[in-house]
Amino acid sequence: MSLEKHDLIHEFPDSKEAIHHLKTTNNHFAKLFEEYHELDHAVHHFEGDGENTSDEHLEDLKKQRLNLKDQLSAMIREYESSSEK
Repeated sequence: MSLEKHDLIHEFPDSKEAIHHLKTTNNHFAKLFEEYHELDHAVHHFEGDGENTSDEHLEDLKKQRLNLKDQLSAMIREYESSSEK
């Protein structure tokens, strides 16, 4: 089964430079980015050929990932809008 990629570069392909800049200059962004990456990896592990988990646990991981994605997206948009001025 082919799983859809949810890493930030695939989610925001036009924001690669902003993501890289924020990862290297903003500690809070870097921490959230790492948490997002770990959750994304866990979701792929459970959805793929990895070990089984309850549907509730998988849904909880996906909700956490979505929450982090929303926070990271807001930070990316804020950075991009401030750098356009």
